Amino acid sequence: MEHVNPDGLGSPPASMSVGQEIYALAEQLFPICRSITGDGVRRTLDILSEHVNLERHEVPTGTQVFDWTVPKEWNIRSARIRGPDGQTVVDFVDSNLHVVNYSTPFKGTLTLEELKPHIHTLPDQPQRIPYRTCYYAPTWGFCMAHDHLTRLPDGLYRVDIDTELKDGSLTYGEYLHRGQTDREFLLSAHICHPSLANDNCSGLALLALLARSLKAKHTRNSYHFLFAPGTIGSIAWLSRNEDRTHLIDHGLVLSCVGDAASPAYKRSRRGDAFIDRAMAHVLGREAGAKLMDFSPYGYDERQYCSPGFNLPVGMFQRSVHGTFPEYHTSADNLDFISPEHLEDSFRILTDVIDIVEENWTPLNLFPKGEPQLGKRGLYAAVGGQKSSGVTSMALLWVLNLADGQHSLLSMAERSNLPFKELAAAAILLSEYGLLTAAL
Repeated sequence: MEHVNPDGLGSPPASMSVGQEIYALAEQLFPICRSITGDGVRRTLDILSEHVNLERHEVPTGTQVFDWTVPKEWNIRSARIRGPDGQTVVDFVDSNLHVVNYSTPFKGTLTLEELKPHIHTLPDQPQRIPYRTCYYAPTWGFCMAHDHLTRLPDGLYRVDIDTELKDGSLTYGEYLHRGQTDREFLLSAHICHPSLANDNCSGLALLALLARSLKAKHTRNSYHFLFAPGTIGSIAWLSRNEDRTHLIDHGLVLSCVGDAASPAYKRSRRGDAFIDRAMAHVLGREAGAKLMDFSPYGYDERQYCSPGFNLPVGMFQRSVHGTFPEYHTSADNLDFISPEHLEDSFRILTDVIDIVEENWTPLNLFPKGEPQLGKRGLYAAVGGQKSSGVTSMALLWVLNLADGQHSLLSMAERSNLPFKELAAAAILLSEYGLLTAAL
């Protein structure tokens, strides 16, 4: 089943910055109990659809997607543990992290010793609730603060988990912003995590508002936004779109983009794809930024970069997953992300998109010796266009490297000047008849 949401999309409030908008959307998504299937994903897509016109897809339970099978759909209504005195010890209402995601239904009375193997804690972070899942190994369980567990008295505990696993479907949403060509930039975020603000309410909210920002723009490339459950969702999407993955020229997976850490980028499996170079150029101008080689551990870039596809897809984060103490705990809350850092991540992505859109290969029409810039009034033009960022050095670098073999990104890498400065210089030189586009 597929449908397209009506085009009644909201416009940004004039009083809010883009970072505040992204934060507000992440805040709206935060309480929802999401998983790899179920109504939490659909509710999340409903909210994202208020900002971008998503096409929704349902992949039925039992569908074979390469080496995987779409599992039964999981939904939860309630879950709690009552202690020997009848008081509630743990309640799903208080935090959806309290229940192991994809827990099977269970009702029963157990001793504390019988219950403990089904309770997950973090002894080294005793006040935080861990996030745990059991997608493909049917069982049930709860998560709680370790300090809380140590205070539980001996006795009988009543466990009640009201969940349902049934034949249903896996749900994902996508939006295609069509450009002048069908060459695509894939932007993907996983939608399966429950109340974890950085991982990945931040990525979902940022991508939705990035898609909205492109809606009114005329672009050369097409931009494909995908909101899908981790691993099984991207694999399902690839299996349904295998015949068109050859259109993907660039790609990014987003997660953990709202915290205070310096930005980080993991290269694609290819290692030298255009997206790897563009991200390296942009992050090379960011204090403390990290550039990492590809590894087959992480998020959905593993699927896009699997050897059967080997797509040019990297991963953009701030704090690297698995390396910060808040990761997959209740401390990854709305206090851990901020509008300031969400806006900075948004800016980095728009800078990369600018490179993808504005890159071209110039050819110097006066290549023998340096053209006389003074007699053409170019030095005066540069002096009068300081707001454009054009400098004499940018003009000289573009003229020198405009041999039909160097793109603007290549020039930026060689000169260590900002891409935007060289792009502005190339436009100015073209206007003065000194450059043309190489064939």
